[in-house]
Amino acid sequence: MLLRGILNPQIVSLLAHVRHTNMLVIADRGFPYWPYIETVDISLVDGIPTVMDVFRAIKDNFEINKIYIADEFRKMNNTEIVQTFSSAAHPVPIHFEPHIEFKKKVPFSIGLIRTGDITQYANMILVSGPLDE
Repeated sequence: MLLRGILNPQIVSLLAHVRHTNMLVIADRGFPYWPYIETVDISLVDGIPTVMDVFRAIKDNFEINKIYIADEFRKMNNTEIVQTFSSAAHPVPIHFEPHIEFKKKVPFSIGLIRTGDITQYANMILVSGPLDE
């Protein structure tokens, strides 16, 4: 029985399938459904949990090489929200790209964790691997 760390068995299983250079998506409540990608939906109500809640929960047990976020995230949200993401990610580099390019990477992901986040474009793609690559 798990006593600490991530307790959700579906998320633990999904994380166990991620290997070197694989991608994992953490998405807000409005992100499209991808029927051929394993999806763990943990949305409860608007804003619970957030993408940041999930990211903070997994980052200590997940080797992250880089993070992709849609460029629209910076345009649609205030500086404080953008800084929260940047600070949480440090020292992992965040690569901003147009949302259309971001979504093209999703089909190549191992899985997706859907949250209840209502922050616009708060989606992240985590690329696994050592930071020094």
